[in-house]
Amino acid sequence: MGRVSKAQAQENRQHVVATASRMFREKGAAVSIADLMKAVGLTHGAFYKQFASKEDLVDKAIAHAFEDPAAHSSAAHEEHAGEHEAARQALIEDYLSIWHRDHAGDGCPVSGFAADLARDPDQAARSQQVYVNGVRNRAARLATGEDDGLVQLCTMVGALVLARATRGNPLSEELLQAARTSLIENGSRQSDTAVAQ
Repeated sequence: MGRVSKAQAQENRQHVVATASRMFREKGAAVSIADLMKAVGLTHGAFYKQFASKEDLVDKAIAHAFEDPAAHSSAAHEEHAGEHEAARQALIEDYLSIWHRDHAGDGCPVSGFAADLARDPDQAARSQQVYVNGVRNRAARLATGEDDGLVQLCTMVGALVLARATRGNPLSEELLQAARTSLIENGSRQSDTAVAQ
């Protein structure tokens, strides 16, 4: 078999990173290199021509997830550009949806990588700045008045993780609905208070 061109090698690398980002959010970073490369359609040996280690790939997969414009939740925000409260509500509805619960691989990297980073302090230390920036950026999309959006993001991520863990039980949808209702009602109250002042 002939050598791969630099352009093809770069395309393969990007495909591996994108696939890893999706698979790690869906199944965790414990996904094996063999399974990942099989999903991409490349050999196990090709991995080591592209990446120094699996940890290197995890770093790149996390960065990719936060940079990817197709990442879950950006569409809802862009659809209502200039209308912050409408964008915030659409983001909450989209984030706390059954679709997002059931499609972790295409979902938010905040919830998708949280457990892996919590379990592996070395990985967390390497990826922390990208992850922290991603958390802050997502919280800023939810900010209302004097609220920086962090509590809202914590509520959303927590509800989503719990809903995924209880999928198949009615509690799963109850968790999503309770968080949606609380966040939208609280945000509307804060907006009304800000207008009244």
